[in-house]
Amino acid sequence: MNLNEHFPVSQGKIDHLMTRIKTLGIVVGNIEEQFTRGGGKGGQKINKTANAVILKYPPLELMVKVQRERQRSLNRFLALRELVDQIEMKISPQTSGRLKEFGRIRKQKARRARRHHAEEPE
Repeated sequence: MNLNEHFPVSQGKIDHLMTRIKTLGIVVGNIEEQFTRGGGKGGQKINKTANAVILKYPPLELMVKVQRERQRSLNRFLALRELVDQIEMKISPQTSGRLKEFGRIRKQKARRARRHHAEEPE
């Protein structure tokens, strides 16, 4: 994968992502990149352009497909960020912000369920 392309996001986001890649020890050369046609709404533009991005990381057997935006370069950045999140969840779960967010949501749902059951008249 070539990271020299200009991503249409702020430099701070790019720097943060590159720092995470270095911290986790991800070898960028191992990331396989593929472009495919997207699906869903969008009409002729979606049917004619290959702007969906598929990234594979064979050492951990991870795959990510992103087609959130119309721009291929933005989808590349989003897919790379998603892949780094998944790698971090697998390699270093204690530092994963995504897992912390999942835990916070799980606690919130449990708290709401307890509150809901306490309010129900029998």
